[in-house]
Amino acid sequence: MPLSYYFSDPDIAIYTICGCLFIPMLIISIIVQIRVQTVFAKYNAFPSSSGISAQSYVRNFLETNGVHGIKFAAVRGSLTDNFNPRTNTISLSDSVRGSAAVGAIGVACHEAGHAIQHAKKYFFSSARLKLVPIVNVASSLMWPIFIIGYVLGFASPYNSIGRIFIIMGLVVMGLSLLFALVTLPTEFDASRRAYKYLKTCLLPDEAAGVKKVLNAAAMTYVASFMMTFLQFLRLLALLRIGSRRR
Repeated sequence: MPLSYYFSDPDIAIYTICGCLFIPMLIISIIVQIRVQTVFAKYNAFPSSSGISAQSYVRNFLETNGVHGIKFAAVRGSLTDNFNPRTNTISLSDSVRGSAAVGAIGVACHEAGHAIQHAKKYFFSSARLKLVPIVNVASSLMWPIFIIGYVLGFASPYNSIGRIFIIMGLVVMGLSLLFALVTLPTEFDASRRAYKYLKTCLLPDEAAGVKKVLNAAAMTYVASFMMTFLQFLRLLALLRIGSRRR
């Protein structure tokens, strides 16, 4: 079909553009993930002048903010660190827990930032927590919906079966998009809190290293949001195209 066909209708244009952007966005997401690993590896080989472990920085960070009762746990792997608000537990990975490197300190204090958000009832953190069980159920249904929908008519938005499965896909994708949207300010705020604290404790070049690690990690959430947004827009455009051409 001539190129003008794909831009003769706003919905067809959106559907086409989102499809064309999917592969480049996927490549960008992979690059962002690689960059996180690279930046973390660089600054995790950069020992802080204080020689204090990442976990000790976390404890002091929490105490400074009046947050108590946080438990600590070990988790295997690299960059698998996390905060569990249901158990008030910060889990630190093998590459972070006992390290006094700048990269480890930044990652650990980022997780402490989440603990502080939870303790102070930060709006986006609380909203994210409430969405977790809903999104988990929706995510578990995503692939069955797409596979069954494709077999029974998902490929065509012009029949009732196809439209039903597209709507189901939109609901699932919409919940994922909402979760990704709420995650962005939550992650950026946790990093902001961590950097604000650490720049008063570390030397300027060390604090700059922490900022680079935190910024690289934050971009993974931006890329995830953009991927979900593209898929949601494409499904919405497909539904609108089919609804008009029944």
